[in-house]
Amino acid sequence: MGKAVLCVVAGLAVWIAVVAVAGLILRTTWPAYASVADAMTFTLPMMLARLTIGAMATLAAGWVTTAIAPRSMLVRLLPGVLLLVGFIPQHIALWNTFPVWYHLTFLLSLVPLTYLGGMLISGRQSHALPASNL
Repeated sequence: MGKAVLCVVAGLAVWIAVVAVAGLILRTTWPAYASVADAMTFTLPMMLARLTIGAMATLAAGWVTTAIAPRSMLVRLLPGVLLLVGFIPQHIALWNTFPVWYHLTFLLSLVPLTYLGGMLISGRQSHALPASNL
């Protein structure tokens, strides 16, 4: 049980770290984005950049969670499920701020991308050479 909690916490921490670092990079390298970020009046390319960051972060969360708990499907998917549950209220509150496609793309991708991120490491692990008994 403790390892399962650690796996989920690690996946969520990686998600937060990727979003924070990528968001900082986006704000410092794209002045137009930085100027509208607080008002959330993003252009289409800005919304696509935000969705891309979310996708990368979700893939990374799934990858890290699976790297720690490769055999438990529930644990592997839990970060995506928790992100979905956590973000539904935020997206409801911001419903009129973004187009419907934006909300649906973000929310509906969280669990599948967590799974896909886990599959990226699972594929590597299944092709890895067996550990030696040194």
